[in-house]
Amino acid sequence: MTLPAPLNLHAADGARAEIHAQGAHLSRWWNAAGDDLLFLSARSGFAPGVAIRGGVPVIFPQFAGEGPLPKHGFARTQPWTLVDQRADRARLALQDNAATRAIWPHAFGCELSIEIGGSQLRVSLSVTNSGDAAMLFTTALHTYLRVAAITDVRVLGLEGLRYRDTANGNAEAIERAEQLAIVGEVDRIYFDSPARLELVEPTRRLQIEQQGFSDTVVWNPGAEKGAALADMEDGGYQRMLCIEAAVIGKPVHLAPGETWSGSQTLRSS
Repeated sequence: MTLPAPLNLHAADGARAEIHAQGAHLSRWWNAAGDDLLFLSARSGFAPGVAIRGGVPVIFPQFAGEGPLPKHGFARTQPWTLVDQRADRARLALQDNAATRAIWPHAFGCELSIEIGGSQLRVSLSVTNSGDAAMLFTTALHTYLRVAAITDVRVLGLEGLRYRDTANGNAEAIERAEQLAIVGEVDRIYFDSPARLELVEPTRRLQIEQQGFSDTVVWNPGAEKGAALADMEDGGYQRMLCIEAAVIGKPVHLAPGETWSGSQTLRSS
């Protein structure tokens, strides 16, 4: 079985996007100039219950293995419902169901909003506790950015931040680099990150802004682990970098009836 055809957004200025209802997964985004700005592996599985390798997976209610649930939770493989679609934006929703309650006994409602136009993409996530007990969760927008060559990439704005280095036995350190270069496997959670970062390449710059998300994940599997990923295309690690808006260090605590929201905005130049 394969997934149904994606939803398509076409802004008046030429910006485009593709969204799959499974996971409310934004798989492709082109700015108004026609630049393809998200990485999507040619080997991605587009099948029910299978996570898509690339684009913007929605991670909820657990980041990675930060708890007892399956890795990255269940939102990225659950079918979401289209709430509203216009030429340049769409909203999708996910509510608790028998499958989610079987592994995470909470009543909730999630909504994801995607808006495109010109050089900008904005992805917004909100979570409402619709139950009668408090709940804790971690979450992320696991954004895969397309790059020309990972060796030429620099990330600005992380200097001075505390981070946990998952690729180095979860050791903690302080980032000393003014411009972070990606060398080998990089898998870091930067805590209390700033609202603005910048990805710089020789011919392109990408402004990355986040609101509501307290942390930032920077991930590239490197050659060895990239080759071990069955759904990663050959050499794909050289053409992608994940810069993820996340809440990990201090999980979100929601009382009954409360709503949390966060967003990530990408702007190319």
